[in-house]
Amino acid sequence: MTLQSLTILGLLLLSLIALFGGVFLLAQSWRRSRSARILDQLIEQQERAAKPADDAAPLHWRERLIAACSSWLETPLGRQLVAEDDRQLLDQCGVNDNQGKTLFFIARLTLGALLPVLLWLLAPVSSSAMLLAIAFCGLAAGYMSPKWFMLKVAAARRRKVAEELPLFIDLLRLLQGVGLSIDQSLHVVQNEFFNALPILSKELEIASRQYMNGRTREQSLKRFSSVFDNQELHATARLIVQVAQYGGAVQEPLKQFGERIRESRKLYLKEKVGKLTVKMTSVMVLTLLPSLLIITGGSGFLAIIRALSKIGG
Repeated sequence: MTLQSLTILGLLLLSLIALFGGVFLLAQSWRRSRSARILDQLIEQQERAAKPADDAAPLHWRERLIAACSSWLETPLGRQLVAEDDRQLLDQCGVNDNQGKTLFFIARLTLGALLPVLLWLLAPVSSSAMLLAIAFCGLAAGYMSPKWFMLKVAAARRRKVAEELPLFIDLLRLLQGVGLSIDQSLHVVQNEFFNALPILSKELEIASRQYMNGRTREQSLKRFSSVFDNQELHATARLIVQVAQYGGAVQEPLKQFGERIRESRKLYLKEKVGKLTVKMTSVMVLTLLPSLLIITGGSGFLAIIRALSKIGG
């Protein structure tokens, strides 16, 4: 065999090895995702089975509609219409349950159907191209309007979580300092400080319910650490997991961590104030400067105008 043939054969072997390796990694990833889905389904079944017998009463038509829509949204087509980023957005808004997903989907369908009709009634249509443009714009705006609204709600909740995090860390440090375990500390924060930490206490309640249904501490805090895309919250969840697994004194690390978050928040507020000062400069020039010129130089201008008029006369 020539050197060229050996080279081609080696490249083919490397390609086959890379192909088999990729197939193996994809198969592992698929098995992990399938195991996670099965675990979620089993946990949901346990939660439904643990509900009181009163829930077995005949369902209202709204409940039947929500159940049917939520089941259909788990199909491949439903997951395309309400994609993963939409579900992540609903998680950030705190409404990623069957009712929330159903209302989000129905709002998209309703607005996507009504807005083209409304635009067609309001706007004069002179050609088929104009009608097609109105239908496309109305459908796109109606379909995306619920997501735009949810984006604003999610941004407000992310800001609220960033404001709640320093207090949450201080409460954990205080409760750990008086001798409570990490489970007891989270339980106290979840139940006793709901008014002070409305969003984080709700997320802790979800994590606690998942932990009681069989998930590990790390699995139950996965949503808590990743749903709001906050690095400080992710670091806090990782610290809670480490303390739950290995124990140890965490008062001093929590104190330093809280101080670091407050310093970063101060820097963010200083940056925001600096940007606001620059924006207010143009507003002051457009609004205050003309009135200031009128007040300070108005009498002088009037005297000059009168003098010139007398000279002209």
